Amino acid sequence: MDARVRDVNVDTNAAGAAGATLLQLRGVGKRFGGVRALNEVHLSARGGEVLALVGENGAGKSTLVKILTGIHQPDSGTLTLDGKPLAVANPLEAMRAGITAVHQETVMFDELSVAENIFMGHHPLTGGLPRVDWARMEAEAQRLFERLEVKLPVRAKVRDLSIAQRHFIEIARALSQDARVVIMDEPTAALSRREIHELYRIVAQLKAQGTAVIFITHKFDEIFAVADRYTVLRDGEFVAEGRIAETSEQQLIALMVGRAVTQAYPKPQATIGATVLEVHDLSHPTEFDGISFTLRRGEILGFYGLIGAGRSELMQALFGLTPTSRGTVRLDGQTLSVRNPQDAIAAGIAYVPEDRQHQGAHLALPIVHNMSLPRLADLGPWLLGKQRAELALARRFCERLELKAAHFGQAVGELSGGNQQKVVLAKWLATNPKVIIIDEPTKGIDIGSKAAVHQFIGELVTQGLAVIMVSSELPEVLGMADRIVVMHRGRVRREFTRAEAGTEAVAAAALGAEA
Repeated sequence: MDARVRDVNVDTNAAGAAGATLLQLRGVGKRFGGVRALNEVHLSARGGEVLALVGENGAGKSTLVKILTGIHQPDSGTLTLDGKPLAVANPLEAMRAGITAVHQETVMFDELSVAENIFMGHHPLTGGLPRVDWARMEAEAQRLFERLEVKLPVRAKVRDLSIAQRHFIEIARALSQDARVVIMDEPTAALSRREIHELYRIVAQLKAQGTAVIFITHKFDEIFAVADRYTVLRDGEFVAEGRIAETSEQQLIALMVGRAVTQAYPKPQATIGATVLEVHDLSHPTEFDGISFTLRRGEILGFYGLIGAGRSELMQALFGLTPTSRGTVRLDGQTLSVRNPQDAIAAGIAYVPEDRQHQGAHLALPIVHNMSLPRLADLGPWLLGKQRAELALARRFCERLELKAAHFGQAVGELSGGNQQKVVLAKWLATNPKVIIIDEPTKGIDIGSKAAVHQFIGELVTQGLAVIMVSSELPEVLGMADRIVVMHRGRVRREFTRAEAGTEAVAAAALGAEA
């Protein structure tokens, strides 16, 4: 269970009784060229109820959401709202029909105010000559937040707000249009424990008001905390549906992946060798201070901490993305001067970033080119030989990471989030590094893909690679790491051996307290 939400006790099931079916899909299909994304998909969303839409990356969840919100049109099947045929040619028609989505990565007008973003496209007007009624717009925005019991200044610029606050704006936008179906797509991925608690409370409010909520998440504790029913998709097809109270986590996993998958972490029996990386007193002017640690061959060193602890900023500095103010870094006994990522790569350090879409991959390029990009100079001097080497590289890593794609020439931007993450991981492993830093390796990845990534990381350390794994998932850190460094407010709070590490002790250190 995710340590951030394990103590959240919001009883969403008590908030409102399920009503009649609002939205229904029957036999929905969608193809993109020769690729079948959806086939004979069924789904029913009821008022006052939360439906968990469950499936692995590539199962068709994103395509289904895009059909519901008017981005894509189905090739076959029927959609009905209140028993009447529904056709949404574009997102505006979807909103007018009362269907809206809250995405993991929000898209807003950063330079506009909170109120302007809420009422974008349907501003309240006044006067004979239509013009925006600013006072009414801000007053209505304020009433929406009071209804949600959220404190948020309606005149604040969106650029200055947190991800959680942006989610609340999207929910307020849905309420401003009397949305009857609200789709939440991985809404808690970047939220703190307190913010997740707030989101759960708002979900309960939506249920009480008779709204149908479709909740998409890879985290099973969230599914069992908020959902009333589930629908499972696998490989673009409908697999099963039912009541959450009548199923179990293992049954859902088996339905998702078509086989039993254990959540036990495959900790490898790797031989831990000599020290390969030494970091001493590494500091940044604002993000972290006095960081010291060592890393050995064949070792997985976990870094854990709450949001804002400075973990990702430290890793970016080690890779040369941000400058440091003092400290030394030694690799195989040699002092490094890492001024940029090229220096880090040349020395044998690779970095798989948390933000795969903006920092990790070229979304418009095909899989094969993304994987070979850091090694182009090594793949051969002539074109045909380079192409063959690129294909061999892509085939090897696609098989090892169980990547799901139509073909090696498919653009990375067309892949699901989890498969994009696998491409980024493969790209840097192809450089044969001595040290690989993996920041949130399984963020946004389904249970089956998580198992594949964990197994792959285990294989790397058995081959003598040294791994730094940054994760916000405490069970993942406890299950995979040989040692755990816990950061709090830019400093190392405590270091644990595998034998010493326990849930309470590690969580307490992350909070700056003693267990």
